[in-house]
Amino acid sequence: MSTVTEPAPTQAAEPRRARTTDRARQERSLGWKLAGPAFVVMLAVTAYPIANALWLSLFDYRLTDPTNRRFVFLKNYVVILGDPIWWRAVGVTLLITVITVVVELVIGFGLALVMNKALSLIRPVLRTVILIPYAIITVVSAFAWQFAFSNTSGFVNDWFSFLPGISETTDWFGGFWSSLAVICASEIWKTTPFISLLLLAGLAQVPEEMQEAAQVDGATWWQRMYKVTIPNMKAAIMVAVLFRTLDAFRVFDNVFIMTAGAQGTETVSLLAYRQTITRVEIGMGSAVSVLLFLCVVLISFVFVKGFRINLAQARGEG
Repeated sequence: MSTVTEPAPTQAAEPRRARTTDRARQERSLGWKLAGPAFVVMLAVTAYPIANALWLSLFDYRLTDPTNRRFVFLKNYVVILGDPIWWRAVGVTLLITVITVVVELVIGFGLALVMNKALSLIRPVLRTVILIPYAIITVVSAFAWQFAFSNTSGFVNDWFSFLPGISETTDWFGGFWSSLAVICASEIWKTTPFISLLLLAGLAQVPEEMQEAAQVDGATWWQRMYKVTIPNMKAAIMVAVLFRTLDAFRVFDNVFIMTAGAQGTETVSLLAYRQTITRVEIGMGSAVSVLLFLCVVLISFVFVKGFRINLAQARGEG
C-alpha cells in the first residue's frame, strides 16, 4: 500500500521589516539632536541623586555626628524591612493609592465622556472648570481641606450635622479612618482632572466609524462601551493609571499638612522625610528612599507587563 506523504505545511511568510527611508533617518537624527541635551541634563539631575542615595544607604551616618560614619553594607535595609513601622507605612500608602486611583479612574472617565460629548459652545468652558482643581498647588489645597474639616474653623460639621455620625464637635483628624477619608478626598478632588484629561485624549483616538458600525448593528450603549470604546482606549487607560499610581504612591503633601503622620497615617514618603530631615539619620533615610524607588520601579514593571501594551505600536510606529 502506497503511503501518501502529506506536504509539509508551508511556513507563514515572515513579514518584511519596513525599510527605513532617508527621511526617517534624518528625522530620527534630528530628534536625538534636539532631545539629547535635555536627556543628558535629566540623566545628570536624576541619576546622581539616586546613586548618591544608594551609596549613603550603606552607611550608619547621622548628620549631627559625621565623624562616626561607618560602612554597614545592607544593615540599614535589614533593620527597615524588619521594622513594623515600615510595613505599616507601606500598607497605608497602598491603601491610599488603591482607593484614590480606583475612584479617580471612575470619576475621571465620566468627566472625559461629558467633555467629549459636550456641545462645542460650552466645551472650552466645561474643560476649564473641570481642570481648575489640578491647577491649584497641592499644599494650598491640603490647607483648604484641613480648614474645611477642622472642628474649630471648618464648615463641614455645620453643613452636614444632619447626617448620622457627624456633629458640630466631630474631630475628623482624631482617628485613622476619618483622617484617611479626608486625605483621600483631597487627593481625589485635586488629581481627578489629570486622569480625565488623559482619558479624554484616549477617547479622541476611538474611530467614530467603529462606533457608528456598532450602532448600526444594534449594539447598546454598554456594548459599544466595553467592546469598542474601552479596548481602543487601552493604551490611554494604562498611561493614566500608571502615572496616577506612581504619583499616589509617593503621597506626601496632604498627609504632612493634615496629620503629619499622626493617627497611624504615616506614608512611605513621610517616613523617609522623618528619618532624613527630622532625625537627620542620613543612612537610614537614604535606605527608605531607595526602597521607595524600588517600589516605584516594581509598580511600573507590573503595569507595563500587566496591560501588555506596546506604546510604540499604539502610536502607529510598529
